[in-house]
Amino acid sequence: MGDFQFIDIVFFAMVALFLVLRLRSVLGKRTGSERRRPDPYSAPPAPSTASRAEPDNVIALPDRAGAEQAPGTAGSGIAQIRAADPRFNEQQFLAGARAAFEMIIGAFAAGDRSTLQPLLSDEVFDNFSREIDAREQAHEKLDNTIVRMRSSDVAEARMEGRDAVVTVKFVSEQINILRDEKGDMLPGQSTAPAEVIDLWTFRRNTRSSDPTWTLVATGTAH
Repeated sequence: MGDFQFIDIVFFAMVALFLVLRLRSVLGKRTGSERRRPDPYSAPPAPSTASRAEPDNVIALPDRAGAEQAPGTAGSGIAQIRAADPRFNEQQFLAGARAAFEMIIGAFAAGDRSTLQPLLSDEVFDNFSREIDAREQAHEKLDNTIVRMRSSDVAEARMEGRDAVVTVKFVSEQINILRDEKGDMLPGQSTAPAEVIDLWTFRRNTRSSDPTWTLVATGTAH
């Protein structure tokens, strides 16, 4: 019995390692030497979750600023990115973006800063961390379940100097429940799935040997 348990542990460890390497191969990993970059889409830090429980059952990401989707820029922008970096593959990028989306949403709900930090720009991480601090100070917990990912598509793509900037539109069904320290649901919460439309912007220096794609902004579509 002990031998079988050891084999199971090794197998699941190999699967976990494969998933981590797969995510890094698509979105890359931060080295810790990146310069701080301005976030043109970020909003000022949101108030504490204690004062803004979401009645529509939408997870409260601090950078959601109602980012607008620029029409007609995806195709031409992707062509510009491919010209700058022939290795860019749209479908591979979207697969990694979906994995990052689920990981970031889950880590934010759990207050897992160590998972968030390598995936976010410094400014976005600071905003997320402040929101987690506010939730912890209010002794609140956020339960998140992504019921279904309906779609993920490139909404906008462009080059900014040497940087490729890609905004992905995620349409998902989520259940988000804010609870008090006893685990009881706060007023205004719902257990019903809600449709959530997110616009997430990723950035990467195409001249760099570092394959990193960093999340630099989050917003909602109108």
